[in-house]
Amino acid sequence: MPKWAKTVLYLLAAAVLTRLIPFSSLFRNLDTMIHEFGHAVVALATSGRVSQIDLNADHSGVTYVTTYSTWSSIVVSLAGYMSASLFAVLMFYGYYKRQQKQGLILMTAVALIMLILYVHQGFGVVWLIGFIAVNAVMYFIWEPARNFYYLLLCFLTLEESVISPLYLVWASVTSPRAAGDAALLARETFVPAIGWSILFVAFSLLCANWAIRLFAKTHESRSAGRSGSGSGSRRSKMRV
Repeated sequence: MPKWAKTVLYLLAAAVLTRLIPFSSLFRNLDTMIHEFGHAVVALATSGRVSQIDLNADHSGVTYVTTYSTWSSIVVSLAGYMSASLFAVLMFYGYYKRQQKQGLILMTAVALIMLILYVHQGFGVVWLIGFIAVNAVMYFIWEPARNFYYLLLCFLTLEESVISPLYLVWASVTSPRAAGDAALLARETFVPAIGWSILFVAFSLLCANWAIRLFAKTHESRSAGRSGSGSGSRRSKMRV
C-alpha cells in the first residue's frame, strides 16, 4: 500500500475510533493550545508583544499580539498551524522513544505557562486547569493507562492538526476575509488566502505521514523485540 494511502487510512480510522471514547472531545483543545502557543512564542522571538490568549469551547482560539514589521506578522501567522503539526510529530516521537512521562511534563508546562501569563478568562482557564490536573494524575497512574492516555492525545492532536487547515481551505473559498491566519497572510502578501490554506494542508499531511511512520516503526520494533526475546527463551531451554 502506498505510504500516503496508509497515512490517510490511519487518519480516518483514528477520527472514527477516538470519537467513540467518552469525553475525548475535551482533549481536542490540546491542538488549539499548541497552535496559539506557537503564535505567542514566535511573536516574542521576533520582538513582538503578546497581551492575551483565548481558548474557546468550540476548539477555536485567538492570540492577541502586536508586531512591528511585515516580516514579523508573516512568520507569526505561519507559526500556528505549523507548530501544531510539528508538535504532533514530536508527540509520536516521544511515544517511539517511550518517553510518555516527559511528553506529559512538556504539555503540562506549556499549559501552566499559558495559564499564568496569557489565559485569564473564560473557558480557557477552566480547560487548562482541568488539563493540568488530568496530566498530573496520569503521570503517577498505572503505566498501561498512562500510555493509552498519551497515545489518545497523540492521535487527537494529529487529527486536529490536519482537520483544522482543511477547514481553513473551505473558509478561504466561502469567506476569504474570515479565514483566520490565511486571511492575515493574504493581507500581508500577494498570495490569496486559499494559497496559504493549501500550504498549511500540505505541511500538515507531510507531518502526519512522518508521525504515522513513527507509530508504525514503534510497533514493528516492539513486535520484533518480543519475537526476539521469545526465540532467546526457547534457545536457552534447548541448551539446558
